[in-house]
Amino acid sequence: MKLRTSIGRLALVVVALVVVAACGGTSGGTSSCNAKAAKSAADCGGMDALVTAAKAEGKLNVIALPPDWANYGAIISGFKAKYGIDVTSANPNGSSQQEVDAITQQAGTSSAPDVVDVGLKVALANTALFAPYKVTTWGDILDGQKEATGLWFQDYGGFMGIGYDPSKVPAINSVADLLGSGFKGKVALAGDPTQSNQALNGVIMAAVANGGSLDDVSKGVDFFHQLKVANNFVPVIGTAATVKAGQTPVLFEWDYLSTSHGKDVSGWKIFVPSNAVIGGYYAQAINKEAPHPAAARLWEEYLYSDEGQNLWLKGGARPVRQAAMEKSGKIDATAAAALPKVTGTPQFPTDAQSTKAGAYLSANWSKAIG
Repeated sequence: MKLRTSIGRLALVVVALVVVAACGGTSGGTSSCNAKAAKSAADCGGMDALVTAAKAEGKLNVIALPPDWANYGAIISGFKAKYGIDVTSANPNGSSQQEVDAITQQAGTSSAPDVVDVGLKVALANTALFAPYKVTTWGDILDGQKEATGLWFQDYGGFMGIGYDPSKVPAINSVADLLGSGFKGKVALAGDPTQSNQALNGVIMAAVANGGSLDDVSKGVDFFHQLKVANNFVPVIGTAATVKAGQTPVLFEWDYLSTSHGKDVSGWKIFVPSNAVIGGYYAQAINKEAPHPAAARLWEEYLYSDEGQNLWLKGGARPVRQAAMEKSGKIDATAAAALPKVTGTPQFPTDAQSTKAGAYLSANWSKAIG
């Protein structure tokens, strides 16, 4: 009897240890959750265990997130205040391509990006760099807006517009107006369209407005060639600083980003052509070799919480969970009502169309504006 009892107790101890390990138990107050392999918060033992693990890491590396881009300044501050995790924000004006380049160039270092926020074209081309993860609110994201295993999932979006300073250029009522003499040295893109998702969609908009389509962006490249010949195109990447300085008074940009220039330029206007309403969403992804894997996953949970989604909304961006939050009554109604108004039928480039457009620009852009 004594031997059986001892064996029985030993078995219970072994079972208990296995259960603790499987559930992300703690030792010395630190979560034993294997965050790097976690495909959901449940894999980490639940949100509390994920928070504990992320706080133990104490750091998060983000990249290419300007403070005035979709309200990221407030989002980063909110995350830091909520969890006490220090956030290092690198290369705030970087492109989507530069984000994934940083993953490979800084691989194995503590400064590598933990997460990226990239255009869909770049996300699709770099899935081998990402870790699958499904946030707690995964069910609110439409199937067409996420990779089935969680390698990437769309976050927020808007429509491509042409922002302009009416004190420096004539009123814009069509994309063709930009070829006029009143736009000499005034028109810019917010990035290199062979690397920047935003700039690529600016060329797509110009293509559609000039008789092209989502399947044929050649007319967009031709249009920018015409701008170049007319000396209207400015070969400078437009930013908040260049707009404020008057260097790029006309800028192709997402409407929710263009809105922010109103704080620097009185009367700043945004034109969205009704015959070329081009919509697009960015996508989140986690570096599979993230130096802070728990913090990376907690960051995504924060972004896709009601709090994070409403912060994007306050920045003028349309969060991916907007419809679900409107249904549940969790949406910030005031912020939703303030979204830029558009008329016309929205068009959203598919994965294949974005990839095809990117390939065409890679082959033809430099000679068109060179």
